[in-house]
This record gives sequence, structure tokens and C-alpha cells, in this order.
Amino acid sequence: MPELARFITSGISINTGSGSPEGLPSQCRAFGCRVNADGSLTVFLAAPQAAALLRDVGASRALAVVFSNPPTHRTIQFKGRDARVEPLEADDPERVAAYRDAFVRCLLPLGFTEATVRALLDCPDRDLVALTFTPEAAFNQTPGAQAGEPLTAEVR
Repeated sequence: MPELARFITSGISINTGSGSPEGLPSQCRAFGCRVNADGSLTVFLAAPQAAALLRDVGASRALAVVFSNPPTHRTIQFKGRDARVEPLEADDPERVAAYRDAFVRCLLPLGFTEATVRALLDCPDRDLVALTFTPEAAFNQTPGAQAGEPLTAEVR
């Protein structure tokens, strides 16, 4: 798990998804991840952008989170059924700021400008929301023959 924890907290692309009771999808980009001592994960969202996702998670508690490294396309997906909004911890705004800096460094070599990446991740601290869930399933979603395969306990 230490390698996977480093990967998902390393400043890579993070997208979250859920669905409405009618089966309509909702999605929102996350602004970083915290791995908690109990094995749960917390992702940070901009509440205004995440309104539909937060509504859907509130109804179903179902959440999928995809972590992808743009330069290599390595992609991991976690799914859980106990997602909940929790208060931010004192150091979470600093964690989000560090994530923004790391994501800029990740995308600069791919031709993105710093201004573009920072605009993509723009969110005042007052709008941040922490969404915590326990991963029940994990999948390799890296493009290729192994895409969609469950991660084994040894990998997690």
C-alpha cells in the first residue's frame, strides 16, 4: 500500500463520479487526496462545482475515484459505498495547495501552461469540501490488456 498511497497523493489527475437515483452520472475533478490512518481516502472538491456529485453521494453514498498520471497514463480506480462529507482538517488547505503545485509540475512537460492548470484547479479555500470513503474495490484502469482488472490485495 505505501507505493499506491504515494501514487494517489502525488499530484496526478483525480476525478470523482457517482450517479443519481435515476442513473444519471455526476462527475467532478478533485483537488488532492488524503490517505487516512483507517485506510479510508479523502478527496477535496469545490462545493459549487461538485453540487450534483454531492447530491448524488448524499442519496446513495456511492463514489468512484479515478487517479491517473497523464505522462504515463497509469490509472487506478477505487469504488466505495460509504462516502460522506466531513469537516476539513486544519492542514487540508495546505494539502490542496501542495497538490496544485504538484499537478502544475506534472502537466508542464506535456505543454500545459501554469496559468491553465491553476485555472483548472482554482477554488477558494472557503469552497473546499472533504469527501471521505472506504475503498471496497480497486481496479487497474491503465489503457492496455490489464485495464479493468481488479487490483490484488498485494498491490493495494
